[in-house]
Amino acid sequence: MSDEQNEKPLGFIQMLQSVLAAAFGVQSGKNRQRDFSRGKPLHFVAIGLLATALFVLLLYGTVQLVIYFATA
Repeated sequence: MSDEQNEKPLGFIQMLQSVLAAAFGVQSGKNRQRDFSRGKPLHFVAIGLLATALFVLLLYGTVQLVIYFATA
């Protein structure tokens, strides 16, 4: 990669992939280094909070669906 591409900020998809990989504990060292050099911490925190909220809502919805069908 050229220096110009190395200085380009991370896109949303790249940040989302990094957050999900870090959540599962499978983030590569190369991507971690890229994140620390090109990413902004606030963006990763915001995406992490949104991903966590979405996960909790998904679990809540699944439980509610199971309860609904179990009592029907």
